[in-house]
Amino acid sequence: MDAIDACLLRIYDDLTFEIIEDYSLLYPFQVKRKLLALANNDGNVSDVCFMNFVVGELFAQTAMDLLKICNLKPEDVDFISSHGQTIFHIPSELEIGRIKTKSTLQIGDISVIAHKTGIKTVGDFRPKDIAAGGQGAPLVPFADRILFSLDKNRLIQNIGGISNVTVLSKNCSIFAFDNGVGNILIDYFANKLFQVSYDKNGELAQMGTVDNKWLKILLEEPYYKMLPPKTTGRELFNEGYAENIYKSAPANKYDVMATITALTAKVITDSYKDFILPRTNFDEVVLGGGGAYNNTLKTYMKQYYPELVIKTHEDFGIPNKLKEAIAFAYLGYYTFLNKPNNIKECTGANFDVVMGKIAY
Repeated sequence: MDAIDACLLRIYDDLTFEIIEDYSLLYPFQVKRKLLALANNDGNVSDVCFMNFVVGELFAQTAMDLLKICNLKPEDVDFISSHGQTIFHIPSELEIGRIKTKSTLQIGDISVIAHKTGIKTVGDFRPKDIAAGGQGAPLVPFADRILFSLDKNRLIQNIGGISNVTVLSKNCSIFAFDNGVGNILIDYFANKLFQVSYDKNGELAQMGTVDNKWLKILLEEPYYKMLPPKTTGRELFNEGYAENIYKSAPANKYDVMATITALTAKVITDSYKDFILPRTNFDEVVLGGGGAYNNTLKTYMKQYYPELVIKTHEDFGIPNKLKEAIAFAYLGYYTFLNKPNNIKECTGANFDVVMGKIAY
C-alpha cells in the first residue's frame, strides 16, 4: 500500500518485453488509513463496498495519468491488467453450512477501471485458482518462469510486506511459497517506535543489537514450519500480532528493529534449508521488493547463510519497483489469450486454469 505502481508495457510474440513508461500514484492518506484498517479486519461491509469503488477510481486515474505522460489515447492500449488491492486473504479452509472453502478479496472493481478509462480491463485473478483447490497465491512465479532463463538454478526472492520465493531449477519442477514475514513487522515497529513509515536502508536496525532470546521466541510461529505450498498475509501478521509479540520485546527500541529485521532474514534463510535444499541446490538469489534496499537485512541474510550469492532484479534488466506490475501484465496477457496462467505446483491447485475476469 505504499503506492499504486503502473507501467506501460509492450509484450512481443516471443514473450520478451519493453517498458515504455512507468508512473506511481500515492494513495491519499485517508484512503491508505482505511485500507490498512480493513486489512487488519477493522471495518464493516459498507466500508468494503465503498472502498472497492474508491480504489477502482484511483487505479483508473493512475492509468490515465500514465497515458497522458506518454501522449497516448485509450484506443492505443490493448488492455489494462490490474491485480487490485488485497484487503483479506484466507488460504486455509473454513466451514459454514457444510460448505468448506478458502477465500480471498482484492478490491478496485475492474468495471470502474474499464468505464473510467475506456480500456478493456483484466483483473480479479486469485479466485479462479482457489476454486480449483489452490490458495490463490503466489501468482508471480508464472512471470518468473518467463522472465528468467534456466542457465542457473535461481531463487527469485521477493521481500515485500510478506516474503515469498520462486524456485527455478533444472533439477525439479518450479515451485514457490511465502516464506513468512517480510517488511510488514519492520514497517510497523519503525512507525510505532520512530514515527517513520519504514526503516530506510536498514539504518535503524543497524544501530541496534539482535536480542537472540526474543528472536528465538519469534521463530516459534507455527507458520514458519508449515510445508509448502503455503501463503500468508495480514490475516496473520497484523497489528494485533505485532502488539502481542511486543510484550516480550527488548527495552531498547533499536534492538527491537535489529531483532525484527533479523527475524525476516532468518525466516527466509531457514526456509531455504528446510524446504528448498531437500529438493534442489541453487546458485544465486535474486532479490526484489522493498527488502532489496535494506542493507542490514541483506547483511543478516549473509550472516545466517554465508554462501549466499545475492543479486537484484536490476542485474537482469528488470526494474525492481515495477516487477509486480510487469508480472501482472503477463498474467493479464494470458487471460486475454484464454490460456492457463496459474502454476498449480506453486498454489496447490488441482488444475491449470485461466485466472482473471474481463470488463469491457
